[in-house]
Amino acid sequence: MFSFFKKKPPSPADAPPSPAATPALTPPADAPTPPEAEPGSLAAKGMGWLRNPFGAKPSATEASEPAPAVPAPPAATAATPAAPPPSALVAPAEPPSLAERKGWLDRLRTGLRKTGSSITTVFAGTQINDALYEELEEALLMADTGVKATQHLLADLKRRVKEAKATEPAAVKGLLADALTDLLKPLEKSLVIGQYTPTVIMVAGVNGAGKTTSIGKLTRHLAGEGAAVLLAAADTFRAAAREQLGVWADRNTVEIVSQEGGDPSAVSFDAVTAGKARGKDVVLVDTAGRLPTQLHLMQELQKIRRVVTKADVTAPHEVLLVIDGNTGQNALAQVRAFDDALQLTGLIVTKLDGTAKGGVLAAIAQERPIPVYFIGVGEKLEDLETFDAREFAQALLT
Repeated sequence: MFSFFKKKPPSPADAPPSPAATPALTPPADAPTPPEAEPGSLAAKGMGWLRNPFGAKPSATEASEPAPAVPAPPAATAATPAAPPPSALVAPAEPPSLAERKGWLDRLRTGLRKTGSSITTVFAGTQINDALYEELEEALLMADTGVKATQHLLADLKRRVKEAKATEPAAVKGLLADALTDLLKPLEKSLVIGQYTPTVIMVAGVNGAGKTTSIGKLTRHLAGEGAAVLLAAADTFRAAAREQLGVWADRNTVEIVSQEGGDPSAVSFDAVTAGKARGKDVVLVDTAGRLPTQLHLMQELQKIRRVVTKADVTAPHEVLLVIDGNTGQNALAQVRAFDDALQLTGLIVTKLDGTAKGGVLAAIAQERPIPVYFIGVGEKLEDLETFDAREFAQALLT
C-alpha cells in the first residue's frame, strides 16, 4: 500500500526493544494500562510502521540493525546445474505500491474529466491569439477557479508562452499545467502522525460533504499501517452518524467512544483522556455537520476545541475540514468561515469525480492556501489519496 503519512524521524532513545524483551501480548480492553506505551503502539514501535515505499533512506533504528549474514555460494562442481539462459529469466513484477499509485492516477484522470474537458477543448485550435485566452478565461471561470486565480493563471501563462516562444496551442496546454502546478504547490503537505501521543485530529464539515465516510477511510488507512486508533462520536445529535462511525469502528477493529444524546464536548474530552490512558496513536473526533452561517452551532465547535485542549494542552494537533468538490465557490466560503472559527490545519476534498467545478482548488490556493491532505474521487476505500499538485494539474488537463 502506498503510505501517505509523513514519518517523524526517530531518535536513538525511541529504538524499539528486541522481540525477546517485549512479548506481543494484547491486554483486554478493561485491563489497567501502565503509563508507558503499550507494546505494539506507535511509540513502542519507534514509528517503524510509517515507511516510504519509494526508496526512502533507512531510519536511525533501521540503520543500526546489522545486516543478515549471507552464506557464501557453494563451490562449482560438475553436478552444479548451469544458469538458465537470459531468455528464461522472469522479469520482477512491478512493486504493488507503484501499481496502486498508477491505478489512483487513472481514477483521478477519469474523475476530473468533467472539469477538464471544457478547458482542454480550448487548445483544439491552430493559433495562439487573444481569442484563445478569452476562451480559456471563460473555461476556467466555469470550472469555479475564481476570478483572482483565473487572472493569476492567465498572466503567468502569457509570461511562460513568451519565454518559451511557443507557437502551438498544444504547447500552451503544457505550460498551463506548469502554471497550475506552481499555484497549487503550497497546498501540498503530509499529515504527521506520531509527534504527539496520541495525535488528536478534529474533523468538521457541513452535512453531506462526506465527513464521516472520510473519517472511516482515514481510520482504515491508519489502522492498516499499524496505528492504534480511537474514534470519538461527537456528532451526538444525529443517531445515523454514531451508527455509521460504529460500523467503521467494527470494520477496522478499533475502539470508539460514543454517548447517545450526550454533550459533544464531553464525548470529545472523554475520548482524548481515554486515548492518553490507553496509549493510542490517534484520536479522531467526528463533529456534527453544520452550516457556517449557523452561529450558535459554530460556537459549539469552538467549545469542542477548547474542551479538547483541557484534556491535552497540546491538542487538537490537526483540525481538518471536509469539503464537497461539487459545491465550487461555496466550498471556498466554507473554508473561510471554518478557518476563522477553528484555525484549520488541513482540508479533505471529496467527490471530485462528480463535478465540473474542480477548479475550486486553484481558488483556495489563491485566497486561503490551507494544505489539502487528501482528495477523493469516489466512494471506495482506495478512492481517497494524498494530494499532489503535479498529478492534479496533469490529470485535469489530460
